[in-house]
Amino acid sequence: MKEMVTDIKKNEKKLVSEYKELLRISYQNLSDEDKKDIRLAFDTAVNAHKDQYRKTGEPYVFHPISVAKIVASEIGLDAASISAALLHDVIEDTKFSEKHIENIFGKTITKIVVGLTKISNLKKDVNISFQAENFRKMLLTLNDDIRVILIKIADRLHNMQTMEAMPTHKQIKISSETLYIYAPLAHRMGLYNIKNELENLSLKYIDNESYNFISKKIKEESDVQDSYIKEFSDLVANKLEKEDLNCVIHGRNKSIYSIYKKMNIKKISYEEIYDKFAIRIIYKSTLADERIKAWQIFSVLTKEFTHNPTRLRDWISTSKSTGYEALHLTVLGPKNKWIEVQIRSERMHEIAEKGYAAHYKYKQNEKIDKIDEWLNYIKDTLQNNNDNALDFVENFKLSLYIDEIFIFTPKGDVKSLPKGSSVLDFAYSIHSQVGNKTEGAKLNGALVPLSTKLKSGDVVEIISSESIKPMPDWLNYVITSKARQSIKLYLNKDKERIEAYGKELFRRKLKYIKINTNKRVINQALHYFSVNDESELYDRVAKKKIDNKAIRSFVNYYNRNFLNIFQRNSYAKSNKPKLNLRNANNEILFGTKKQNLIYSLASCCNPILGDAIFGFHSFNNGGLEVHKNSCKNAIELQSNFAYRMVTASWTDSESKEFIASLNIVGIDTVGTLHQITKLISSDMNINIRNINFNSEDGIFTGKMQMGVKNQIVLNQLMLNIKKIKSINKVVKV
Repeated sequence: MKEMVTDIKKNEKKLVSEYKELLRISYQNLSDEDKKDIRLAFDTAVNAHKDQYRKTGEPYVFHPISVAKIVASEIGLDAASISAALLHDVIEDTKFSEKHIENIFGKTITKIVVGLTKISNLKKDVNISFQAENFRKMLLTLNDDIRVILIKIADRLHNMQTMEAMPTHKQIKISSETLYIYAPLAHRMGLYNIKNELENLSLKYIDNESYNFISKKIKEESDVQDSYIKEFSDLVANKLEKEDLNCVIHGRNKSIYSIYKKMNIKKISYEEIYDKFAIRIIYKSTLADERIKAWQIFSVLTKEFTHNPTRLRDWISTSKSTGYEALHLTVLGPKNKWIEVQIRSERMHEIAEKGYAAHYKYKQNEKIDKIDEWLNYIKDTLQNNNDNALDFVENFKLSLYIDEIFIFTPKGDVKSLPKGSSVLDFAYSIHSQVGNKTEGAKLNGALVPLSTKLKSGDVVEIISSESIKPMPDWLNYVITSKARQSIKLYLNKDKERIEAYGKELFRRKLKYIKINTNKRVINQALHYFSVNDESELYDRVAKKKIDNKAIRSFVNYYNRNFLNIFQRNSYAKSNKPKLNLRNANNEILFGTKKQNLIYSLASCCNPILGDAIFGFHSFNNGGLEVHKNSCKNAIELQSNFAYRMVTASWTDSESKEFIASLNIVGIDTVGTLHQITKLISSDMNINIRNINFNSEDGIFTGKMQMGVKNQIVLNQLMLNIKKIKSINKVVKV
């Protein structure tokens, strides 16, 4: 009893401290009225959650308080958002209703809380098969109030920070969802610090071994790195001071996840990554002088150091669509090390740190309209979308997380598009009606096909014609969500009109020869004309691919065979090739009960003994597919099809061989191939299955397949091959 009283007093003391800190760390200037609203929301949340506890044993109310602190400080939202964050679980989990909240707090805060409640309830709908459908519905809250999504990002961040008590399969599922949609959303809202933390925490649970390895390496290098950053910063600060430029300089590490991604994409080791940190120069300036001072700093740096012109990124002249502005360059610093330098004004830095909130703080600057443009575009996309959920989320993600190019109209207006966009994407970015009527385009003054890919700086003039309409093959020319959606919308409307005409035409022609259209007749027509569905049948009738003669022929067939109609009611179906499934032989055990099930090793990642793995129910192939946790498809599978996932682990069987492939690059010297094969076959007693080497201009590239017992053996083999003097790179395929 005494311990319980002590805990209550400790929690009460902590609550008082948390409330004071919440007000202290707020990015916005809070009025007395704002503080009253926040205090009322704080007290309501404490009262509503008083008997609830998290799995860690902590009183539940500390979760909404933590979310509110992220909203107040890291995202920098207003008092209404802080209040809504404190109340975000109240309607869902307590006795308080929507009406209660509206009576106490009014319509604005209630609307945000209700939007957050809608998102929370999505995961409880057992009829929703795919997580993608949940994401689509969540994104629809953008139409209610953008603050709903921002608070949800804060909620997800705190959940990721406090996931230790959850079972492993839930940690992986939540982390996959986070990488799949929440981190890209945070990136698109300009919340780069939150995006980095979400990615790092996700990696911690999805691939803990890689996370710990990179984290340990960063710590080992921290002293040397800090010393180098100080040496470079002191040198630069001295030069800038002489030019009377008031700046603050500091270094920052690249995130663990960004290093992990680079290692995997480029197939290189940690030691081969040279840009593990960057230098930021943040300068004081008036709005009018910002651009001049940025280029002054650039001039000082390039006078002192050699710079790489191919790595220059000018996001001051034209900001990113997230609102991000900065000048990035890469220079050769002391000891011949390449360093990325980011040049930002204090205003630019604030927008880079706070994203949406700082964007509106500086709204009087008319050129900062990129976030508004994007929000309007997304709202339009959400309201007019007919894609299935998975296609929708994939297309939506494209607008979140991709490199940008900047394209000019003949009048000098600039449009931001994803890298890889075509002239047809550009036409649709102007307006859907412009896209629909595009007959051709001039790229830098020359006529080009609609499929032509664009690059930054191109000038595009769209040529329109009222006689033009979108064609199905246009979908092969575009990558942007807006263009794909506009084309599909037009084609679907056109298709519906054609099909309606074809259906009526088919009905009239049959009626003329005394046959009424019913389900049985339609089924026979599908079979007779070898079409997959009614839509295709009516489309072919409307386009006269099925003409009067063909219809009369069908009627004769139908009349002749009517009595046997039920014997011919099947249609051709494509037979998908089966995977080579086999019994596990105790190699892999599945689920919490460690079951021995039929499985196949996924060809996309080819897991071998020792790899961290999971099972995926493949309904088409009648068994489980085993993927590595680091598989390129893992995030999408775990995020969209979590209900088909099962935990998996290797047994200690040493009798089984796994096929592993290595790509090897090196200098073509006499005896190199012999050294490699001797090392593999004689020294390590590994069976070589296939070998293919090519040489050009003194450099050889080779691919080898061999049977190995497990990942440990393979890692040792790769290390041993790298020790051969003429070998430059060894990469597992």
